[in-house]
Amino acid sequence: MTGRPPSPLTVRLLGSVARIALASFIGATLLLVIFEKRFIYYPAREVDVTPRELGLLFDDVLIDVEPGVRIHGWFIKAATDPAAATVLFSHGNAGNVVDRLDRVTALRNLGADFLLYDYRGFGRSTGDLSEEGTYRDGRAAYDYLVKTRLIDPSRIILMGESLGCAVTVQLALDRKSAGVVLEAPFASIPHMASAVFPFLPVRLLVRTRYDNLGKIGRILRPLLVIQGTKDEVVPVEQGRLVFGAALEPKEYHAVEGAHHNDVYIVGGGAYVKTLADFIRRVIPPTQEKP
Repeated sequence: MTGRPPSPLTVRLLGSVARIALASFIGATLLLVIFEKRFIYYPAREVDVTPRELGLLFDDVLIDVEPGVRIHGWFIKAATDPAAATVLFSHGNAGNVVDRLDRVTALRNLGADFLLYDYRGFGRSTGDLSEEGTYRDGRAAYDYLVKTRLIDPSRIILMGESLGCAVTVQLALDRKSAGVVLEAPFASIPHMASAVFPFLPVRLLVRTRYDNLGKIGRILRPLLVIQGTKDEVVPVEQGRLVFGAALEPKEYHAVEGAHHNDVYIVGGGAYVKTLADFIRRVIPPTQEKP
């Protein structure tokens, strides 16, 4: 027994629904592609606090990267002298250097100098954002440490969080360092796009790559990967993919119960000790000043 064929009105309605669904699918995909950068970068311009308000000794830093691009940062001095290391910190995709001051305060026991800097388009830094631009900004910040402050590359730790992991990975390929620390690394922007928009073919269309997974296997320096077990932004499996593709020596430190932005807070003393032990392993002890 066969059912009654659908009426012409039903066929027409179904066809309209299908066309609307297809148009919505295409429209959403095009929207993501056209406004790709707005889904990746969330810069804040206002710099309303400085390290001074937190009682930190610092130098205000302006670095010329290229014509029309000058990046701003703070060289924050260690609580001890001489410093055990210099940490070049590349931050995530939102806010600016102000939002990383509490991290430096939490890590004062490391006895390390920190260079916090903003990519072009963030904070007081000028220029238009792009993947290659952030890489150039990272190299300029590093070159400032080595060429202006005369810091030995063997005493520099390259550290990145989230988006800053991608800048740090590229920097580790371009410049020498004692070691590399990645906090909440993702596999790539295409991987992230698929995780956020699983029903859209954005993985094939996004132009921004930040391909940590493809690059990590070429880094020849000691690596520490830190990740919260409840990271709601970067899937934990992506961080493990990046760690798995890296060469030895490497260490993975999971912070139980931590989310994307509170790893150093939830991690507490164990987080600081993990970083301190890593620095101690990769950098020889300093000579005390007479």
